[in-house]
Amino acid sequence: MERPEEEVASRPADAAAPDDVGVAGEGGLDGRDVYWFVGGPLDGRVHTRAPDDPAPPVVRHTHLHDGPKIVHLYDLHEVAGHGGEYRLRTS
Repeated sequence: MERPEEEVASRPADAAAPDDVGVAGEGGLDGRDVYWFVGGPLDGRVHTRAPDDPAPPVVRHTHLHDGPKIVHLYDLHEVAGHGGEYRLRTS
């Protein structure tokens, strides 16, 4: 069974970040799996998930602004151990 995509939308710079978003190097993960974003507008962001919460194979980032909607897709590349990388889809 195919898992659905996860949707991530940009927010204004002054809005608070959700609890599962951080920067690399933060401590206190308490055994959570770590997923890094590589490329595009989410480059450098880190999401964490509980080990029993399966990560979606694709994350869709939608940038909303006054102009046209801009969509970027990130594909999951599993990393041995705990977590993986979401790499910007280039096609």
